[in-house]
Amino acid sequence: MSEALITPAERIYVAGHRGMAGAAVCRALRRAGYGDAAAAQAAGGALLTAGSDALDLRDGAAVEHWFADQRPTVVVLAAAKVGGIHANAAYPADFLLDNLKIETHVIESAWRHGARRLLFLGSSCIYPKFAAQPIREEALLSGALEPTNAWYAIAKIAGIKLAEALRLQHGFDAISLMPTNLYGPGDNYHPEHSHVLPALIRRFHEAAERPERGRGTSVTCWGSGTPLREFLHVDDLGEACVFALEHWDPDAPGAPRAEGPGGEDLGPLRFLNVGTGVDLSIRELAEAVAAATGFAGTIAWDTTQPDGTPKKQLDVSRLAALGWRARIPLAQGLEATVADFRSRLAAGTLRSV
Repeated sequence: MSEALITPAERIYVAGHRGMAGAAVCRALRRAGYGDAAAAQAAGGALLTAGSDALDLRDGAAVEHWFADQRPTVVVLAAAKVGGIHANAAYPADFLLDNLKIETHVIESAWRHGARRLLFLGSSCIYPKFAAQPIREEALLSGALEPTNAWYAIAKIAGIKLAEALRLQHGFDAISLMPTNLYGPGDNYHPEHSHVLPALIRRFHEAAERPERGRGTSVTCWGSGTPLREFLHVDDLGEACVFALEHWDPDAPGAPRAEGPGGEDLGPLRFLNVGTGVDLSIRELAEAVAAATGFAGTIAWDTTQPDGTPKKQLDVSRLAALGWRARIPLAQGLEATVADFRSRLAAGTLRSV
């Protein structure tokens, strides 16, 4: 494999380090010898973080001042306002405005203050609701978005395009990764504002805590249970981020390139999908969560609630061709995630927003 594009001497800023994705990126960087690992410290490197209490990424002047003072050489933008179907429907302006501000402030400040590389984390929700499956990167902007998360998706698309525009116009080395649905340690388990998998874990755990592990009771899930989804453990995402920073140069010979409908070359791809390439139905997921939590009751489905996109499975062949694949099977990851949830619940440290 070619020489890494970053070194342990980098000053690496992870925006959103307290969130699920950002924390996983920090763990992966340390495992690889970056940030505040011993090898990095010996080389003069550092892992830079700033929580929302110290730096509001929605405040452009504050972000500009922070970058001028700290001068990171590598930036990972994992910060975002996130939530499930209910939160997206209830707060569309917040999802659009907050994410646009975070992205533009961080990406522009990184470019203006001399960062060498930037990695922006998008989302698989950027793709059209009825995109051909599995979804290739070329599907972006080829059709209408899923209405239940359109505001968040539009903001993420803007971040991808800003990174690409700065590369094209100013030579700024910005790349983007599009992860599928994430789960794992550090997730948000809010009863109304969480994504599907953490919401299921909380619901089934609470039911399983009733007498006889919930036997004789029923848990109601939204929708029909038929939509198909793909799930990636957040520690796999962290490893993918480090791999991309080290080894993916979109303009290098042999790097992934976009293809037209007839196979024609459309030029370098500057964002890549990240996932497992394997999906399952929401019904199968609910049954797996019920088993992992020990719930022994029945599962009901409220078909008056929205299903969302019928199928969303990513084509992950481009990143695989570069040499990276997910390693954590869902069954293994789910068992560990339920254990993490219960540990945090007992300690009173669950995120609740």
